[in-house]
Amino acid sequence: MTGTTDPRSRIRAPHELKEMNEQLLAQREAGELPFELPVLTVPGRRSGRPRATPLTVYERDGVRFVVGGFPAADWIANVRAAAGHATLSSGNPPTTEAVVLTEVPIDEARPVLAAWPEVTPDGVEAMVASGVATAPTPEALADLAGTCPVFRIEPG
Repeated sequence: MTGTTDPRSRIRAPHELKEMNEQLLAQREAGELPFELPVLTVPGRRSGRPRATPLTVYERDGVRFVVGGFPAADWIANVRAAAGHATLSSGNPPTTEAVVLTEVPIDEARPVLAAWPEVTPDGVEAMVASGVATAPTPEALADLAGTCPVFRIEPG
């Protein structure tokens, strides 16, 4: 599944989110974060250089997922171009594992998206503010299945 005709599928992450991610990555590198910050690293689709992105990882019934809350985000295009191959680092201190991200079908995406307001309320508020989601509710997020990609994280 690669985007839809829904105009929301062209919404990119706000510039301030990119700046915040850069600051978080720098703080993580310096060991200054008081919390775990999972980071997905995938080759850039044009440059081939590793691109690191902090993401929220959600585990449901022993399966890990990430959500593309801004459907036109660079990390999503990079994951698709890399056939899902990436690394994921997490923990404190971080450990890195090779992973494959597999985009899930709409029916599997709905319950993950419906859980998203509880998983990351701040992230959902940013989705609402940017026009991706209409409300910070499970129903509004579930309705984004097919627009916001959901990826299952599998060992690579």
